[in-house]
Amino acid sequence: MQLSRGRRYRTSAALAVLVLLAGTSMLLRPGGERRTTAAPPDRPAAARPLHQGPRPAIVPRSAWHAEEVDTAPAARYAPAVKAAVVHHTSTPNGYDCAEVPGMLRGLYEGHAHGQHWDDIGYNFLVDACGTVYEGRAGGVDRPVVGAHTKGFNEGTVGVAAIGTFNEGAEVPQPMLDAIADVVAWKLGPDGPDPRGSVMLVSSNDEARFPEGAKALLPVVGGHSDGYPTRCPGDALYARLPEIGARAALLQHR
Repeated sequence: MQLSRGRRYRTSAALAVLVLLAGTSMLLRPGGERRTTAAPPDRPAAARPLHQGPRPAIVPRSAWHAEEVDTAPAARYAPAVKAAVVHHTSTPNGYDCAEVPGMLRGLYEGHAHGQHWDDIGYNFLVDACGTVYEGRAGGVDRPVVGAHTKGFNEGTVGVAAIGTFNEGAEVPQPMLDAIADVVAWKLGPDGPDPRGSVMLVSSNDEARFPEGAKALLPVVGGHSDGYPTRCPGDALYARLPEIGARAALLQHR
């Protein structure tokens, strides 16, 4: 059946009204009068900050039975983490990763009581299997000031590779990857590029730079960059650019 020209026009107009109302909600005024309001626009989904690396899995202190020094002062916090300082623990290689919790307790004993640092010095420790352990107390999500590098403890995160990595030693790839994971996460979205350098101020004359001196240091550096030591060993030190590059990739730089 064909529609007259007038009926075709009225039908098209009605369809147009229905399409318009599909994107609006109708309300009734008092007395039955209708009015329409535009539908709210879709909200964009929340996105992770551009340069925020994902949080790695971290074994808490309670899992390796860290003791507490009763006289230890409360944890101190820096305004932000500006750099990562990589260490090695100078303990034997070739261990079974199941032995690591006991090794951590031994390190704790040496740092907290032998060195009188009140706690283990490093913020995080990473084993040959790529497992990340919480080190110094104060909260893994916070910029805890460690006791891992004289002169530059504030504003840095200390990450220790469990083992000894002097020249000729093999550094396990899972360990390198896990260190990069920690670095990418702890530097945060507002931190410097892990492949670059950052200006830090020395707080101790025993560092390579006198107290109060400004030092341009790698964002991902070794203990030896700011303090006269052979830590983290030549083999691990040579891999630091690789760690920085992987951290930058994780941060979508």
